[in-house]
Amino acid sequence: MRPDTAAARHRLYLLARVVVARHYRHELTLAVIARGLGSSPRQLQRAYAQFGEITFREDLLARRMAAAADLLVEQRALPVADVARLVGYRQAPHFAQTFRRHYGMSPARFRRAAQSAQHQQQLASGRGVQP
Repeated sequence: MRPDTAAARHRLYLLARVVVARHYRHELTLAVIARGLGSSPRQLQRAYAQFGEITFREDLLARRMAAAADLLVEQRALPVADVARLVGYRQAPHFAQTFRRHYGMSPARFRRAAQSAQHQQQLASGRGVQP
């Protein structure tokens, strides 16, 4: 591969990662991102294969799941269905199934476990919860 081709492909990969990081809430596909970056889906696939440790789909999924986990922990009053919508899922059951597969527990259980862990950490550090 020519050096300028490798550099262009690496740039395409980095730009795609930025798009995923900023716009994961939207309906993103390989084709949509490639079109937005002036490339083809196949070229973007090749860029992920050459420079990434994960595929485009895995990148998008990881970004959405991390954002969902943060929302579940930090925004306790936010219903799970709203968390699903905020991270790019139109159907809460599909989100819950994907979340369960990714983290090994339902979003609601994940939230409870995180709350329990925070509570235990507070107790251990001597900053117990005031009655």
